[in-house]
Order: sequence, then C-alpha cells, then structure tokens
Amino acid sequence: MSGLVVTRQRSGWSFALGALLVLIGLVVLGNAVIATTVSIVFLGWMLVIAGIAGLVAAAVTAGSGAMWSSAIGGGVCLVVGLMCLRHTDAAAVTLTLIMGALFLLSGVVRLVAAGATTEYRWPLLLSGAVSAVLGLAVLLNLFDASRALLGVMLGIQTVVEGLSMILVGRVTVVADPGEDLAYGRPV
Repeated sequence: MSGLVVTRQRSGWSFALGALLVLIGLVVLGNAVIATTVSIVFLGWMLVIAGIAGLVAAAVTAGSGAMWSSAIGGGVCLVVGLMCLRHTDAAAVTLTLIMGALFLLSGVVRLVAAGATTEYRWPLLLSGAVSAVLGLAVLLNLFDASRALLGVMLGIQTVVEGLSMILVGRVTVVADPGEDLAYGRPV
C-alpha cells in the first residue's frame, strides 16, 4: 500500500467555482497586457511586505546570529519589491527572460532524457521539442513577449484550473492514518 489516500469530491460548488475560474481566465487572456502589469505590481507589493517583515524580524532578533540573515533577506526583498513597483516593464522583461530560459532548459533536459530511455521516448520528445521551441521563441522575441507572456500564462493556468475543477472536482491527498510515513513512504 502507498500510505496515501486520494479522495475526490464533485459538487455544485466545485462546478460553479470551476466555471467562475474559466470565466476569469478568459477575461485575463483577453487583457493579457493588463494582467501582466497587475501581476508584476502584485508581486512587487508582496516583496515589499516580505521585506518589511524580514527587517522587523531582524530588529526583534537583534543581537542573535539570525539577525543578519533576516536583515539581508528583508533588505533584498524590499529593494526588489520597490524595483518591481517602480519599473514594471523592466520586471516583466526580467521575469520573461527567466521563463524563456526555464522553457528552453526543461525542453533540452526532456530531449536528453528521451535519448536515455525507451519507455517514454515519444512523449518526452514531443514535450521537449515544444518546450525548447517555446523557450527559443520567448528568448528571441524577449521585449515583445514580455508585455503579454505573464498574463497569457496566468490566463491559461486559470482556465486549466477551472476546467479541472469542473471535470474532476476537488481532489485531496492525505496520509493514511493507519500507516507511519516518512517523506511519503512507509517506515
């Protein structure tokens, strides 16, 4: 036995929430540039709040060894958050660069993995090729992609979450109370 119990619940509420998520995702896809800007501003404010919390934690723990890590982490979060709020276009280009590099890297890794295995070769080749081409497309059109890519990704993710909630419902994975587990494996 795996030690994990998977439960699935479908109700009218999960269908309604899924439909609402699909609707919100479609609105986000229709306004991808605005969604990119809103997500950058949201990220900036979250970093500012995290930075202030880190600096407050450093002030509270003054005199201990943990003060410096809290102060440095809080300071970096605060500065990056303020930069995101002040220069949303530069933050969007930076995050788009990171996303393009991750797409390209994950595609190359999947292509290499496809050469090393025979069992799942075709799915790995297909997904690796798509990821690598998507990564190259993003990196070669960085400034054009940066205006809308984050909004498009957010919209697609929201639509997929909504569709999965409509089709599957709520899925919960919990440890079986009858088994002792360490890192998800029976002890």
